Amino acid sequence: MKYDNPHISASTPRMGNAVTRGIGSIMMKIIGWKITGQFPEEKKMIVIGAPHTSNWDFILAMSAMLSVGLHFSWMMKKEAFFWPLGPLWKKMGGIPIDRKSKTNLIEQMVAYFETHDNVWVGLTPEGTRKKVETLKKGYLRMAYAAKVPIYIIGINGPTKEVVLDKVWDLTYDTDIDNRKIKAYFDKNFTGIKPENG
Repeated sequence: MKYDNPHISASTPRMGNAVTRGIGSIMMKIIGWKITGQFPEEKKMIVIGAPHTSNWDFILAMSAMLSVGLHFSWMMKKEAFFWPLGPLWKKMGGIPIDRKSKTNLIEQMVAYFETHDNVWVGLTPEGTRKKVETLKKGYLRMAYAAKVPIYIIGINGPTKEVVLDKVWDLTYDTDIDNRKIKAYFDKNFTGIKPENG
């Protein structure tokens, strides 16, 4: 199947229509940002975006998603999925997480990947907008357990680009992978508020 958007692939989970893509594109133009690169041919993966330095990151991510018609999944506590918002959160990509369940977060996400054919789960590995020396390692444990790749998306404030970068070559050593990924983000990308990155 051929797509007219240069950023997506045949495996990109899709949502929305021409209207929502138009809204997203207008929002990107208003804030002065652009998307560069191409999504990979992966049906299941964990997408990590960094540096996460500003509240504007959320608006930027939502605008970028809308502009390319990407269906991006994200985790949220199950208590937030009450009517009438619950169906909306799910439609937008929300994954209800039961923090009181006997199965932990990693097991719940492994089950989610196993029961979905085409899903990309997005995470901000810093876990905060403040400067951190190391990334939280949950994204790696999740990728290892679910046997899915990790894809890098960089936020580059100076050039106002959302960079669709690369599938990371995992070693399956948590400390090595986490250290190298953090160093890669630090070397190649600068957040909207550099003082926080």
